[in-house]
Amino acid sequence: SYIHAGSRIGVLVEVNCETDFVAKGDVFKGILADVAMQIAACPTVEFVSTDDVPADFVAKEKAIEMGKEDLQSKPENIREKMVEGRIAKLLKEKALLEQPYIKDSDKTVEQ
Repeated sequence: SYIHAGSRIGVLVEVNCETDFVAKGDVFKGILADVAMQIAACPTVEFVSTDDVPADFVAKEKAIEMGKEDLQSKPENIREKMVEGRIAKLLKEKALLEQPYIKDSDKTVEQ
């Protein structure tokens, strides 16, 4: 668990570990604290990875993007590519593993 300064934001993370030896180690506890802090720092995160995003969420967002006025004058194949790029960006914003790591912004959480 992690409680941010001021006690206005709290995060509870559940992680499964195969052995008690690893789970009780300081390195493992440090990694968990960093992950919880990362989640607290990224309020837009809804999924662990982009692979976890449900297909209906992607379809809904794609329909919203396709209906935007700035794309209406574009040819269909260009609209598709632009929407794919926008959806990929949105998914990266919503996936924890794609976020810039708060302790080293040159890396993502996954790295």
